[in-house]
Amino acid sequence: MDEKRRKTLLYLVYGAIAVAFLLSLQLAHPFRPAEISYSDFLARLEAGEVVKAVITESRIEGVMRTGDDGTERNFVTTRIPNSDIEGLIQKMEEKGVQFSGKVENTFWRDLLYSWLIPIGILVLVWLLIFRRLSRRVGGSSPLSFGQSKVKIYDRSKDRVTFDDVAGLDEAKEELKEIIDFLRHPDKYRKIGARIPKGVLLVGPPGTGKTLLARAVAGEADVPFFSISGSQFMEMFVGVGAARVRDLFEQAKAKAPCIVFIDEIDTIAKVRGGIIASGGVEEREQTLNQLLSEMDGFDPQTGVIILAATNRPEVLDKAILRPGRFDRQIMIDRPDIKGREEILKVHARRVKLAPDVDLKVIAARTPGFAGAELANVVNEAALLAARKGKSRVDMEDFEQAIDRVIGGLELKSRVMSEKERRVVAVHEVGHALTASLLENADPVHRITVIPRGIGSLGMTMQLPEEDRYILTRRELEDRLAVLLGGRAAEEVFFGEVSTGAQNDLEKATILARKMVEDYGMSDRVGPLSLGWERAARLLMGEYSYGKEANYSEATAQLVDAEVKRIVLENYERVKKLLQENRDALERITEVLLEKETLEGEEFRRLLASLREEKRDLETPAAAEQWRGDQ
Repeated sequence: MDEKRRKTLLYLVYGAIAVAFLLSLQLAHPFRPAEISYSDFLARLEAGEVVKAVITESRIEGVMRTGDDGTERNFVTTRIPNSDIEGLIQKMEEKGVQFSGKVENTFWRDLLYSWLIPIGILVLVWLLIFRRLSRRVGGSSPLSFGQSKVKIYDRSKDRVTFDDVAGLDEAKEELKEIIDFLRHPDKYRKIGARIPKGVLLVGPPGTGKTLLARAVAGEADVPFFSISGSQFMEMFVGVGAARVRDLFEQAKAKAPCIVFIDEIDTIAKVRGGIIASGGVEEREQTLNQLLSEMDGFDPQTGVIILAATNRPEVLDKAILRPGRFDRQIMIDRPDIKGREEILKVHARRVKLAPDVDLKVIAARTPGFAGAELANVVNEAALLAARKGKSRVDMEDFEQAIDRVIGGLELKSRVMSEKERRVVAVHEVGHALTASLLENADPVHRITVIPRGIGSLGMTMQLPEEDRYILTRRELEDRLAVLLGGRAAEEVFFGEVSTGAQNDLEKATILARKMVEDYGMSDRVGPLSLGWERAARLLMGEYSYGKEANYSEATAQLVDAEVKRIVLENYERVKKLLQENRDALERITEVLLEKETLEGEEFRRLLASLREEKRDLETPAAAEQWRGDQ
């Protein structure tokens, strides 16, 4: 029975109990004794209407006649403690009332008021304190601190297989061995092979590490335990270690199974330090317990530990040694083929128009992880639904990609004509530079519509293929494209604006990488300078940072080379744009009129301007042009 049906049934039972209680009160109403005042009792006694009476220390109960027909009815009244009891008895004897005395039993009343109510109040206060504590520690009862907050996926409802995972072919091949062991453990035991106890999935956020772990469990058809590293940590020392023990006990009881620990770097950072704060001590105890549990269980039991992290450099070496996490699998961002396969998986639930080409969308999203591609598909579907379309077309995908990359369109932002012209010249400068350089990526779209927080315009380029190695000339051309916007402003207006701030930042970083990391400076030489990653002992805990591995004199040389590379490419771009000033001016006017230029339209316009320029450069055309003047 699911949770919703169980709650509904519980509410029905409570309602039936409440209705039965109200009915019992109504049915018992005629049999209740009538409550009368003491003065009314004395008056009825004087009138001879009292038939029987039982006298206690605080009450008088009995039977009296009511009405003209003398109907008898029970009554009860509260006796005044200081009343004349002897006179009352004498009056009853005179009226012929059958009376008797009764010793009142106050045990239950004393028990209720002296014990049960005070204890109930204490219990209520204690429960309220427990509830507040449980809210502060994540919703669990303080009595269950030592129980792990692991989530067990229902294989019948939440089963994920390799068909749901795309773009990770190499990683899936690595994990098929784990699946085969969980399906056919005897094959490995007979030959004496030992399956890895733990597998560490390493990769950037959103690349599908959690999804891949669930797919392994789904393919093997075994229980899947999932927990985040932060869920081991608590405000009380020792809780994390207790939860690790509880997790492994549950896993062994359900073996064969898979235990997945997400963000394991939360509890598995490098240990060290003499002085440790409470939080560091708790984390180290949790890590020690995890290492002990991984050493203590037999891999032949069929419990496989999968963990994921995007910060492998901070992990303690003890957790990476053989016998613990024996195998590390890199889950990288997908290439163009992988992105196309991922888009196909996420597009299964979306109605696509015939013009949608997922290969083009994959080419337009270099560097996107699986989660980002899923977001693109969802954004496109939302845009189509908002426009009242029955299917998602290519235009929706284009707008979704622009929205994910640059942010929401801000067509309502009011800009002066002068600012719009500066932005247009800046963006056309980027696009024109990219078109005139041999190694730059083709222009996909130019727009002067503001997007996001700080973008007043955008020039998008579409790589023809995924690149993993870049030459010096290719990097210099990329640097030149970044500087094209500022150079165009200087060529067109004779001055520059603040719009190139982000471009200059990226250009400086790229030039510094060329000098420090890639050894692309003749004066510095083929050296990798930059910074070395170092772990320092700071206040009892390791602090991760970088340290320069070169002298001050070398630093000055590096700065000089970075400046030289940026300035040389800036002058190169400025000269290029001066030679094509007519194209810069004409395309700027078209962009201001249309606000957005697609790549094909931009290239046709540029080709026609070049053809027109070549015609003017012929002797006959030049002579005719002079005659017209």
